[in-house]
Amino acid sequence: MANRKFIVGNWKMNGLSEQLTDIAEIAKFADKYEGVDVAICPPVTLIAQAAEHNPGFMIGAQDCHYADNGAHTGCLSAAMIREAGARLSILGHSERRTDQHETDAEVKAKAQAVHAAGLSAIICVGETEQQRDAGQAVEIVCGQLAGSFPENADASWLTIAYEPVWAIGTGRVPEVADVEEMHAAIRKKLNELMGEGAGGVRILYGGSMNGGNAAQLLAVANVDGGLVGGASLTAEKFGPIIEAAAAA
Repeated sequence: MANRKFIVGNWKMNGLSEQLTDIAEIAKFADKYEGVDVAICPPVTLIAQAAEHNPGFMIGAQDCHYADNGAHTGCLSAAMIREAGARLSILGHSERRTDQHETDAEVKAKAQAVHAAGLSAIICVGETEQQRDAGQAVEIVCGQLAGSFPENADASWLTIAYEPVWAIGTGRVPEVADVEEMHAAIRKKLNELMGEGAGGVRILYGGSMNGGNAAQLLAVANVDGGLVGGASLTAEKFGPIIEAAAAA
């Protein structure tokens, strides 16, 4: 049985309160296509306001700290983002792995903290262009997955997002065969890591997904949804992706 599609919008460092109207418009698509799970992860400054609007889909965070509290200036714990209204958190996004030098061990600790707080986790993995050109893509991605994989993982709260680093925000998208190969490799690794129940863990594709290519990508085996960046900022661009997921 195929997994229910999951479309997640990552607003990154975009969005002021005036953009809350876009969440209301996106909610119309989510309501129209009830067979798809939808989430928006706005900047943390908008989580509470977005959640208060009760859009009918999940509001999430883009990161959290692995500690419950302490001397971590500028950081937020899983309990804090939950109190603000988040129901999930993206973890280990390539931009944080690169810019904030996050390690697999940190991502694993964050995932465990998120689960302990009663939230869901989306763990991101992906290779650089140099790693793909060197023929190391599958090895790198499966290694990240193993290193970031939380204890007692379960499909009820864990999602994996494959995001080829070189495709994020560039408009470049891997060949369908490459996406299929990587998602199959991730599924195989999940089976090794957790055994029973691995088939229920949803694997999202992230990397320049848009209304024009979503249907093709979502039709690929083991692609259970999308982690969408720039195309999630407006209903005009995000809506067609939700529509494509409903038809997949």
